Amino acid sequence: MNAVSFAVAVPLVALLSYLLGSLPFAVIVSKIMGLQDPRTFGSKNPGATNVLRSGNKKAAILTLLGDAFKGWLAVFLTQQAISNWGWAPTLLGVSAFFAFLGHLYPVFLGFKGGKGVATALGVILALLPWLALATAATWLIIAYVSRYSSLAAIISAVFAPLFYLLGAKVVWPMNASIATALVLISAFLLWRHQENIRRLLTGKESKIGSKKK
Repeated sequence: MNAVSFAVAVPLVALLSYLLGSLPFAVIVSKIMGLQDPRTFGSKNPGATNVLRSGNKKAAILTLLGDAFKGWLAVFLTQQAISNWGWAPTLLGVSAFFAFLGHLYPVFLGFKGGKGVATALGVILALLPWLALATAATWLIIAYVSRYSSLAAIISAVFAPLFYLLGAKVVWPMNASIATALVLISAFLLWRHQENIRRLLTGKESKIGSKKK
């Protein structure tokens, strides 16, 4: 890829990935199923965990799948562009990060989005399925033992880039843009869970399956 085409590809991939990431599946699914807007109850977070507080497990699962799928799709489309048009592999990290960023700051919701756990898993699944499996397993184990979705997300966010670095050049090839994207995603996830961390420390955090107030 020459300098000119790379200069065009980076903002194009960033923009399209961001727009895909901005699709608010928590709000879309809740509206289609006639449920209360998730931004009006519980944590007011437009994500799967808060949708679950409505008591509708099907809606929560659909939200989770939708949020993960949009992240996966953004990276998958970038992979196809790299394969078919010879674009630089550096764009994988760009796509992954901006799809995730779109969920956090969606243009369709006035830049007030969710915390990005499912979307982060979706982009990792597209990048490296084995890394996604390890990260998801970490989340499931912590969530099962603690019953805290936020604690599972926090620990998984820390471990995802560590897993990547440990497996680099052994399980998968090292890609600096992917490593950078994973570190940034991890940092944003931790930052977005500040309130959860405070509530965990004070014993006020809601557990998985708790009803809306």
